[in-house]
Amino acid sequence: MALQQTITVMNTMDSAYVNGEQIRQLFSAYPGIEVIVKKVEGEKGSTEFVKITIPGSEGKLNGGSAPTFGIVGRLGGIGARPSRIGIVSDADGAVAAVAAALKLADMQAKGDVLKGDVLITTHICPDAPTLPHEPVDFMDSPVDILQMNEHEVLPEMEAVLSIDTTKGNRVVNHKGIAISPTVKEGYILRVSEDLLRIKEMTTGQYPVTFPVTTQDITPYGNGLYHINSILQPAVATSAPVVGLAITAQSMVPGCGTGASHEVDIAQAVRFAIETAKEVTQGTCAFYNEEEFARINELYGSMNVLQTLGRPAVASL
Repeated sequence: MALQQTITVMNTMDSAYVNGEQIRQLFSAYPGIEVIVKKVEGEKGSTEFVKITIPGSEGKLNGGSAPTFGIVGRLGGIGARPSRIGIVSDADGAVAAVAAALKLADMQAKGDVLKGDVLITTHICPDAPTLPHEPVDFMDSPVDILQMNEHEVLPEMEAVLSIDTTKGNRVVNHKGIAISPTVKEGYILRVSEDLLRIKEMTTGQYPVTFPVTTQDITPYGNGLYHINSILQPAVATSAPVVGLAITAQSMVPGCGTGASHEVDIAQAVRFAIETAKEVTQGTCAFYNEEEFARINELYGSMNVLQTLGRPAVASL
């Protein structure tokens, strides 16, 4: 059950006045959960980054060795005021991440404690700018992608699930959720069999994946086309990253309102929860370590794809 938490978070975020403190208050009944809010100024305004820590019974925060799992709610903004009224489609990633944290907190209060720590990060901005993009407009952000990664992709995260609305495209025409191949240190690896299994279990449907290109896993700002920012966390970590896309059958702009579907977001929350359970207890692998070592041995490091690339050579 994740629909209750999804609706609670959506109702909180669907406001011109929402801020990080209101998100913190959602967790006030759970004293074991730490919520840190930090306001950051950018060239186009400000946003409030939120970090939610769910300690595990055998996690590193308690002196244990269980893996630490990261959930990133990736977005430009939850609103585009004053040009748009209401919560925008792009907000789904933030809603899903915070709802997953709220569900994990409630589970812990009821005695269901995960083995490892779970760190959930996102940011809250009800008045972000928009950005022209093909085939439909994106939401922009008041802060740049480097600032986002600095506050959302944490060194403690040993595997990262990046949740993002991915509706403004023609390459995944499915209403619900889809997962990406695993991305690690510049390599696009095979889709995790464990995550396919979890997706089948949590949706009751055949698993849906979405294509990822080399451009998509390079940093924003290099002049290349990106499907969206769902895999931008992969440029800031050596941990494996998988994108969890909330998708639509039709093309929906990120700045569109009335386009968030509670049931689809709840699907993403359930998938994130079950993945967190299995990653932290060691029964879900994002990638095959031996195969990754072999591909590096054969073809060398692809870390250059985590950078802005080689400096341009001045023309003579």
